[in-house]
Formats: sequence, structure tokens, C-alpha cells
Amino acid sequence: MAMNTKDSGGDDDVMGEINVTPLVDVMLVLLVVFIVTAPLLTQAVHVNLPKTAETAPPEEKEAVYISVDAKGKVFIDKTEIALEAFESELLTRKAADPEIALNLNADDAVQYGIVAKVMSSIERSGISKLSVLTIPGK
Repeated sequence: MAMNTKDSGGDDDVMGEINVTPLVDVMLVLLVVFIVTAPLLTQAVHVNLPKTAETAPPEEKEAVYISVDAKGKVFIDKTEIALEAFESELLTRKAADPEIALNLNADDAVQYGIVAKVMSSIERSGISKLSVLTIPGK
């Protein structure tokens, strides 16, 4: 915005300064708005918590990995096991840990029938926590 500093018509000098007063006014209003609304954003209820003895965090159990390679061999945590003995091994592990979780890795080239047998053995052994691991792709 250019303003003429003289009322005389002959000289057209332009004032090159910006009036910062409106800018400061707007900033102060915004500052007041933030100061007023900031305490309202916290929605926590203030309570006096009781003091207790420290406890250890719960153990994080690692899942047991079941793998089937391209040749159809079955592994439990990198230990090869025969398909016939697979279900009894799962029952033994479930007896030791009723909350056992399994991660199933099957090679892309393995026959579906072998994977189906492994999954049915897992179901018959009563294990309900099963994750089938894959690689995201097309």
C-alpha cells in the first residue's frame, strides 16, 4: 500500500514503511486465545494415586515358529520333526504352556496338502493362537 505524504499535488513521494500495529494486535489476540484454550485441552481427572510396592512387568512370551520348507519338511523352532510326530509335540508344548502362540511359515512352493495337514494338527491340538506369516506383495 502506498501512501502520499504530502498534500501538495506536485510532489509524489511514496512512504515505504509498513504499519505493524494491526499485525501486533492480531498476534496478541491469537496469543490470548491460545492461553485461554490450552487448559481446556487437558481432559485428565486429577486423583491421588495410592502407593504400592513395585511389581515386575509381565513376561513377554515369544511365539513358537512352525516352518514348512519347499521339500515339505516341518520344523518347530528350526528343529526338524516328522509330520506324524508333529501333533504330539504340539500337545506336549501346550501342556507346558496353555497360552502358547504359533507363527506358521510355509514356503511358496510347498504343496497345499502339507500345509493343510499342519494346520489341522494345530487345530486338533487345541491351540487357538496361530499367525500365518506372509510377505506383502502383489
